[in-house]
Amino acid sequence: MKRFFTNNGIWLLAAAATIAVVLCVLSALSSGTGFLPNAIGVITSPFRKAASSVTAWVEDMGSHFDDVEILQEENEDLRRQIADLEEQLRRSQSASEENERLRKLLDLRSQRRDFTFESTYVTERPTSNWSRSFVLSKGSDFDISIGDCVVDAQGSLVGVISDAGLNWSRMTSLLDTDCQLGASVFRTGDLGITGGDLTLMLENQLKLNYLPNDAHLLHGDLLVTSGLGGYYPSGLVIGTVDQVLTDDSGMAQYATVTPKTDLFSLEEV
Repeated sequence: MKRFFTNNGIWLLAAAATIAVVLCVLSALSSGTGFLPNAIGVITSPFRKAASSVTAWVEDMGSHFDDVEILQEENEDLRRQIADLEEQLRRSQSASEENERLRKLLDLRSQRRDFTFESTYVTERPTSNWSRSFVLSKGSDFDISIGDCVVDAQGSLVGVISDAGLNWSRMTSLLDTDCQLGASVFRTGDLGITGGDLTLMLENQLKLNYLPNDAHLLHGDLLVTSGLGGYYPSGLVIGTVDQVLTDDSGMAQYATVTPKTDLFSLEEV
Protein backbone atom coordinates (compact mmCIF):
# COMPACT_ATOMS: atom_id res chain seq x y z
CA MET A 1 0.00 0.00 0.00
CA LYS A 2 2.82 2.39 0.88
CA ARG A 3 4.56 1.61 -2.43
CA PHE A 4 1.26 2.23 -4.29
CA PHE A 5 0.95 5.78 -2.89
CA THR A 6 4.64 6.42 -3.55
CA ASN A 7 4.35 5.43 -7.19
CA ASN A 8 0.91 6.95 -7.90
CA GLY A 9 0.70 9.88 -5.47
CA ILE A 10 1.26 12.52 -8.18
CA TRP A 11 -1.50 11.08 -10.35
CA LEU A 12 -3.91 10.98 -7.41
CA LEU A 13 -3.24 14.63 -6.57
CA ALA A 14 -3.70 15.60 -10.19
CA ALA A 15 -7.01 13.72 -10.34
CA ALA A 16 -8.22 15.42 -7.13
CA ALA A 17 -7.29 18.84 -8.51
CA THR A 18 -9.08 18.14 -11.78
CA ILE A 19 -12.24 17.06 -9.95
CA ALA A 20 -12.14 20.21 -7.82
CA VAL A 21 -11.80 22.42 -10.89
CA VAL A 22 -14.68 20.66 -12.65
CA LEU A 23 -16.87 21.08 -9.57
CA CYS A 24 -16.04 24.77 -9.44
CA VAL A 25 -16.92 25.24 -13.11
CA LEU A 26 -20.20 23.37 -12.74
CA SER A 27 -21.08 25.35 -9.62
CA ALA A 28 -20.29 28.63 -11.33
CA LEU A 29 -22.35 27.80 -14.40
CA SER A 30 -25.31 26.66 -12.35
CA SER A 31 -25.42 29.48 -9.77
CA GLY A 32 -24.22 32.44 -11.71
CA THR A 33 -21.53 33.16 -9.10
CA GLY A 34 -18.09 34.13 -10.31
CA PHE A 35 -15.57 31.40 -10.83
CA LEU A 36 -12.98 32.52 -8.26
CA PRO A 37 -15.42 33.11 -5.36
CA ASN A 38 -17.15 29.84 -6.15
CA ALA A 39 -13.85 27.96 -6.18
CA ILE A 40 -12.86 29.49 -2.85
CA GLY A 41 -16.24 28.60 -1.39
CA VAL A 42 -15.95 24.98 -2.54
CA ILE A 43 -12.43 24.63 -1.19
CA THR A 44 -13.18 26.28 2.18
CA SER A 45 -16.52 24.59 2.76
CA PRO A 46 -15.07 21.58 4.67
CA PHE A 47 -13.05 23.95 6.87
CA ARG A 48 -16.16 26.04 7.65
CA LYS A 49 -18.02 22.90 8.68
CA ALA A 50 -15.10 21.81 10.88
CA ALA A 51 -14.89 25.28 12.48
CA SER A 52 -18.64 25.24 13.11
CA SER A 53 -18.38 21.81 14.76
CA VAL A 54 -15.48 22.96 16.95
CA THR A 55 -17.39 26.08 18.00
CA ALA A 56 -20.46 24.04 18.92
CA TRP A 57 -18.27 21.63 20.93
CA VAL A 58 -16.60 24.49 22.82
CA GLU A 59 -19.99 26.02 23.60
CA ASP A 60 -21.27 22.64 24.85
CA MET A 61 -18.19 22.21 27.06
CA GLY A 62 -18.59 25.72 28.45
CA SER A 63 -22.22 25.02 29.26
CA HIS A 64 -21.19 21.74 30.89
CA PHE A 65 -18.62 23.48 33.12
CA ASP A 66 -21.18 26.10 34.08
CA ASP A 67 -23.61 23.34 35.09
CA VAL A 68 -20.87 21.62 37.13
CA GLU A 69 -20.08 24.86 39.00
CA ILE A 70 -23.77 25.41 39.74
CA LEU A 71 -24.10 21.85 41.05
CA GLN A 72 -20.99 22.28 43.21
CA GLU A 73 -22.40 25.47 44.73
CA GLU A 74 -25.75 23.78 45.37
CA ASN A 75 -23.99 20.81 47.00
CA GLU A 76 -21.99 23.16 49.24
CA ASP A 77 -25.20 24.93 50.28
CA LEU A 78 -26.83 21.58 51.06
CA ARG A 79 -23.81 20.49 53.13
CA ARG A 80 -24.04 23.70 55.18
CA GLN A 81 -27.77 23.17 55.71
CA ILE A 82 -27.21 19.55 56.80
CA ALA A 83 -24.45 20.62 59.22
CA ASP A 84 -26.77 23.27 60.73
CA LEU A 85 -29.59 20.72 61.13
CA GLU A 86 -27.23 18.20 62.75
CA GLU A 87 -26.02 20.86 65.20
CA GLN A 88 -29.63 21.76 66.07
CA LEU A 89 -30.38 18.06 66.61
CA ARG A 90 -27.37 17.65 68.91
CA ARG A 91 -28.44 20.67 70.96
CA SER A 92 -31.99 19.36 71.16
CA GLN A 93 -30.81 15.92 72.31
CA SER A 94 -28.47 17.46 74.88
CA ALA A 95 -31.27 19.65 76.27
CA SER A 96 -33.63 16.67 76.37
CA GLU A 97 -31.10 14.54 78.25
CA GLU A 98 -30.43 17.35 80.73
CA ASN A 99 -34.18 17.81 81.33
CA GLU A 100 -34.54 14.08 81.94
CA ARG A 101 -31.71 14.14 84.51
CA LEU A 102 -33.27 17.13 86.26
CA ARG A 103 -36.68 15.40 86.39
CA LYS A 104 -35.07 12.34 87.97
CA LEU A 105 -33.25 14.54 90.47
CA LEU A 106 -36.49 16.29 91.46
CA ASP A 107 -38.14 12.91 91.88
CA LEU A 108 -35.23 11.73 94.03
CA ARG A 109 -35.52 14.82 96.22
CA SER A 110 -39.20 14.10 96.79
CA GLN A 111 -38.40 10.50 97.75
CA ARG A 112 -35.56 11.29 100.19
CA ARG A 113 -36.60 14.42 102.04
CA ASP A 114 -34.08 13.57 104.75
CA PHE A 115 -31.27 14.42 102.33
CA THR A 116 -30.00 17.76 101.11
CA PHE A 117 -29.08 17.53 97.43
CA GLU A 118 -26.75 19.63 95.30
CA SER A 119 -26.38 18.79 91.62
CA THR A 120 -22.96 19.09 90.00
CA TYR A 121 -21.19 18.02 86.82
CA VAL A 122 -18.24 15.70 86.28
CA THR A 123 -15.41 17.83 84.88
CA GLU A 124 -12.51 15.37 85.01
CA ARG A 125 -12.34 11.59 84.78
CA PRO A 126 -9.61 9.26 86.08
CA THR A 127 -6.62 8.69 83.81
CA SER A 128 -4.61 6.32 86.03
CA ASN A 129 -4.95 2.57 86.51
CA TRP A 130 -4.28 3.07 90.24
CA SER A 131 -7.12 5.43 91.04
CA ARG A 132 -10.81 5.89 90.32
CA SER A 133 -11.52 9.45 91.44
CA PHE A 134 -13.51 12.14 89.60
CA VAL A 135 -13.40 15.94 89.80
CA LEU A 136 -16.76 17.72 90.15
CA SER A 137 -17.75 21.30 89.24
CA LYS A 138 -18.86 22.50 92.70
CA GLY A 139 -17.24 22.68 96.10
CA SER A 140 -17.50 24.30 99.51
CA ASP A 141 -19.24 27.36 98.06
CA PHE A 142 -22.26 25.05 97.72
CA ASP A 143 -21.79 23.37 101.12
CA ILE A 144 -20.14 20.30 99.58
CA SER A 145 -17.68 18.87 102.08
CA ILE A 146 -15.44 15.87 102.69
CA GLY A 147 -17.41 12.74 103.56
CA ASP A 148 -20.55 13.67 101.61
CA CYS A 149 -22.05 10.79 99.64
CA VAL A 150 -22.36 11.18 95.87
CA VAL A 151 -25.29 9.57 94.05
CA ASP A 152 -26.58 9.44 90.49
CA ALA A 153 -30.01 10.62 89.33
CA GLN A 154 -31.60 7.33 90.47
CA GLY A 155 -30.13 7.65 93.97
CA SER A 156 -27.53 4.90 93.54
CA LEU A 157 -24.26 5.52 95.37
CA VAL A 158 -21.29 6.26 93.12
CA GLY A 159 -18.70 7.55 95.60
CA VAL A 160 -17.73 9.82 98.49
CA ILE A 161 -16.27 13.35 98.53
CA SER A 162 -12.61 13.07 99.52
CA ASP A 163 -11.48 16.66 98.89
CA ALA A 164 -13.27 19.99 98.40
CA GLY A 165 -12.17 23.40 97.17
CA LEU A 166 -14.26 26.53 96.77
CA ASN A 167 -15.62 25.72 93.30
CA TRP A 168 -14.54 22.09 92.83
CA SER A 169 -14.48 18.81 94.68
CA ARG A 170 -13.02 15.35 94.24
CA MET A 171 -15.14 12.22 94.41
CA THR A 172 -13.47 8.94 95.32
CA SER A 173 -15.60 6.37 93.54
CA LEU A 174 -16.74 2.98 94.85
CA LEU A 175 -14.09 1.30 92.71
CA ASP A 176 -11.19 3.14 94.32
CA THR A 177 -9.10 1.31 96.93
CA ASP A 178 -9.49 4.28 99.29
CA CYS A 179 -13.29 3.90 99.41
CA GLN A 180 -14.54 1.64 102.26
CA LEU A 181 -18.24 1.41 103.15
CA GLY A 182 -20.43 -0.70 105.42
CA ALA A 183 -22.80 -2.74 103.26
CA SER A 184 -25.79 -5.01 103.68
CA VAL A 185 -27.21 -7.69 101.38
CA PHE A 186 -30.80 -6.59 100.89
CA ARG A 187 -32.27 -10.10 100.60
CA THR A 188 -30.50 -11.75 103.55
CA GLY A 189 -29.41 -8.84 105.73
CA ASP A 190 -25.82 -10.17 105.79
CA LEU A 191 -23.29 -7.44 106.58
CA GLY A 192 -19.87 -6.77 105.14
CA ILE A 193 -17.47 -4.04 104.03
CA THR A 194 -17.16 -2.95 100.41
CA GLY A 195 -13.88 -1.67 99.06
CA GLY A 196 -11.97 -1.19 95.84
CA ASP A 197 -9.49 -3.80 94.66
CA LEU A 198 -6.71 -3.07 92.17
CA THR A 199 -7.37 -6.22 90.16
CA LEU A 200 -11.16 -5.86 90.16
CA MET A 201 -10.88 -2.13 89.43
CA LEU A 202 -9.77 -2.89 85.88
CA GLU A 203 -12.96 -4.94 85.46
CA ASN A 204 -15.15 -2.13 86.92
CA GLN A 205 -15.99 -4.18 90.00
CA LEU A 206 -15.42 -3.89 93.73
CA LYS A 207 -15.12 -6.35 96.61
CA LEU A 208 -17.42 -7.24 99.51
CA ASN A 209 -15.29 -8.46 102.43
CA TYR A 210 -15.86 -9.82 105.96
CA LEU A 211 -18.92 -11.87 105.10
CA PRO A 212 -20.20 -14.20 107.86
CA ASN A 213 -19.33 -17.86 107.37
CA ASP A 214 -22.99 -18.83 107.04
CA ALA A 215 -23.79 -16.20 104.41
CA HIS A 216 -25.60 -17.57 101.36
CA LEU A 217 -25.37 -14.93 98.66
CA LEU A 218 -26.68 -15.41 95.15
CA HIS A 219 -25.74 -13.89 91.84
CA GLY A 220 -27.76 -10.68 91.41
CA ASP A 221 -28.34 -10.02 95.13
CA LEU A 222 -28.76 -6.29 95.75
CA LEU A 223 -26.21 -4.57 97.96
CA VAL A 224 -27.03 -1.36 99.88
CA THR A 225 -25.28 0.80 102.45
CA SER A 226 -25.81 -0.52 105.99
CA GLY A 227 -25.72 2.83 107.80
CA LEU A 228 -23.88 1.25 110.74
CA GLY A 229 -21.77 3.72 112.66
CA GLY A 230 -23.94 6.61 111.54
CA TYR A 231 -21.31 8.02 109.21
CA TYR A 232 -23.06 7.19 105.92
CA PRO A 233 -26.83 6.95 105.39
CA SER A 234 -28.45 3.54 105.01
CA GLY A 235 -30.34 2.19 102.03
CA LEU A 236 -28.27 3.67 99.22
CA VAL A 237 -27.92 1.14 96.43
CA ILE A 238 -24.30 0.11 95.80
CA GLY A 239 -24.61 -2.65 93.23
CA THR A 240 -25.32 -6.33 92.69
CA VAL A 241 -23.41 -9.47 93.64
CA ASP A 242 -21.59 -11.04 90.72
CA GLN A 243 -20.09 -14.13 92.36
CA VAL A 244 -19.11 -15.46 95.81
CA LEU A 245 -15.55 -16.75 96.27
CA THR A 246 -13.26 -18.02 99.01
CA ASP A 247 -10.02 -16.23 99.86
CA ASP A 248 -6.55 -17.77 99.60
CA SER A 249 -6.69 -19.09 103.15
CA GLY A 250 -9.87 -21.01 102.36
CA MET A 251 -11.38 -19.72 105.59
CA ALA A 252 -13.35 -16.64 104.54
CA GLN A 253 -15.81 -15.73 101.82
CA TYR A 254 -15.91 -12.59 99.76
CA ALA A 255 -18.04 -11.44 96.86
CA THR A 256 -17.33 -9.46 93.73
CA VAL A 257 -19.82 -6.66 93.15
CA THR A 258 -20.82 -4.76 90.00
CA PRO A 259 -21.78 -1.14 90.75
CA LYS A 260 -25.35 -0.20 89.92
CA THR A 261 -24.09 2.77 87.93
CA ASP A 262 -21.70 2.81 84.99
CA LEU A 263 -19.26 5.27 86.54
CA PHE A 264 -17.60 6.23 83.29
CA SER A 265 -20.88 7.34 81.73
CA LEU A 266 -21.57 9.81 84.54
CA GLU A 267 -22.14 13.42 83.51
CA GLU A 268 -24.11 14.85 86.42
CA VAL A 269 -24.35 13.70 90.07
